Amino acid sequence: MFPYLRLGPFLLQMPLLMLFIGFWIGSTFTEREAPRLGLNKEKINNLIGYGLLGGILGARLVYAAQYASVYVANPLGLFSLSTSTLSPIGGFLIGMSTALIYGYRQKLPFRRSLDALTPGLAFFMISIGVSHLLSGNAYGSPSRVPWAMYVWSDYRHPTQLYEIFLALAIFTLVLPKVLPAHAPGIRFAQFVSLSALARVFLEAFRGDSVLWLDGYRAAQVMGLLVLIICIVLLRQWERIEPNEASVW
Repeated sequence: MFPYLRLGPFLLQMPLLMLFIGFWIGSTFTEREAPRLGLNKEKINNLIGYGLLGGILGARLVYAAQYASVYVANPLGLFSLSTSTLSPIGGFLIGMSTALIYGYRQKLPFRRSLDALTPGLAFFMISIGVSHLLSGNAYGSPSRVPWAMYVWSDYRHPTQLYEIFLALAIFTLVLPKVLPAHAPGIRFAQFVSLSALARVFLEAFRGDSVLWLDGYRAAQVMGLLVLIICIVLLRQWERIEPNEASVW
């Protein structure tokens, strides 16, 4: 783990820095993809910016809402930003909603816009895995496999490394001309499907999973639901003519 880097009197949060680097590099992939799909580069950049702003605010506010008593006692704590005080689900939902509202108002083609975002999102997933490795979050369950890592006072599955390798594989697969995508939106649905499948696999080795009801892992349940939805979308979108794909 390498959560902080001291620069004189300052402490630099390495996991947070890795996320911003991943976002920046991912944005360059999206910028290169947008013209290829006939999209306005400036509007796509704005869509990314609004999505990022909404995502950060959403992730922070949803996390604060979960621990409201702490922040009522110390309101200034809201401005203390770290990867451990963000809600990934809240950030994704609010960030995506913000981006979709902007895209709708600007009349951007819905499914082609999703395809343009896909390589950037896929690269960002790699940076999430690296940030987990640096922070020690998303750690694995105790294990004695030869490649186990000593984390949090025990030898554990190196789930952060599993996450990085799977994200690298998904990023490679969703690049143009690797997996066939015969209609707009297919590449994005492929990316989400592969990511959901990877999440179901990873959660089997996690040591910090949230459990529901009789011990079902919440992320696995949600991953399976997302996978089913994506399979339905893939079947439907493959039947829609490309010129129909610009309708929101």
